[in-house]
Amino acid sequence: MAAIIYGLCALTAFLCAYLLLQAYWRSHYRLLLWGSLCFTGLTLNNIFLVMDKLVLPLIDLSTLRLVTALAAMLLLLYGLIFDAE
Repeated sequence: MAAIIYGLCALTAFLCAYLLLQAYWRSHYRLLLWGSLCFTGLTLNNIFLVMDKLVLPLIDLSTLRLVTALAAMLLLLYGLIFDAE
């Protein structure tokens, strides 16, 4: 059951990143770009979660997951603060 939930979370984050990037290419509104980069990072975070919990349970990838989530949130925060119109 956990594998299905982790997979759906990764798929949802990927779909959000894809749709935001697609909207950015149409409108060129830069906040959409920062949002898509954030969700790309969250997709990587969810993939690392799957690898940490299911594929490689003996190797601790929690630091890598935290760094990836932090980088994703910092990208969105940067876009919200410095790229506001």
